[in-house]
Amino acid sequence: MNFRIEYEDNHLIIVNKRAGLLTQGDLTEDKTLLDEVKQYIKVKYDKPGAVYLGLVHRLDRPTSGLVVLAKTSKALTRMNKLFQDRNVDKRYLAVVEKPPKADQAILEHFLVRNPKQNKSYAYDSEKKNSKHAKLKYTVRKTLDRFSVLEIELFTGRHHQIRSQLSAIGSIIKGDLKYGAKRSNKDKSICLHSYSISFIHPVTKEELHIKGLPFSDTESIWKHI
Repeated sequence: MNFRIEYEDNHLIIVNKRAGLLTQGDLTEDKTLLDEVKQYIKVKYDKPGAVYLGLVHRLDRPTSGLVVLAKTSKALTRMNKLFQDRNVDKRYLAVVEKPPKADQAILEHFLVRNPKQNKSYAYDSEKKNSKHAKLKYTVRKTLDRFSVLEIELFTGRHHQIRSQLSAIGSIIKGDLKYGAKRSNKDKSICLHSYSISFIHPVTKEELHIKGLPFSDTESIWKHI
């Protein structure tokens, strides 16, 4: 499978997506994470007819990591509210080509999205049609040629981490779109959503879910 289940109950399923898999359909009509998880549910629970599965949030195709899916419309509505109110703690790991100047910092930019290029540009000051973007990074490890950052998101913008790290010269390994020197062999980028925490919208249980990258996708992760 192109995903690994990290948590499942009657309301939610949280999966760890492989890099390269679309979260939901696009013009390519390639198979998606949504398709694969629906098929898993259909087979496991012997469900007749169509399977309901709501997508709470997305990950870029070349990015790997945790994705929350809702099994019921009630869970989807409540999870959407949690994300809108920023009551979800999401953490990422990123391998960057050049370490940032400080070991820890909060980055704030104004992002302008270019739909034709499918790219966002980061500016230090507000621009027309820009959206405020904020994240915190911490250098977790320094390797011979790369550095590993842990990233906490405070806003959820298009290509936010990729764009903001590129803006400070710490380009994500393999991310050609944002200036990487070369691609990864599997066409992934070294950005992984590894941790998500929130209060379960139905049971009110505190959830702290973690999922490490698939060890066979990109050898750099084996050093984490």
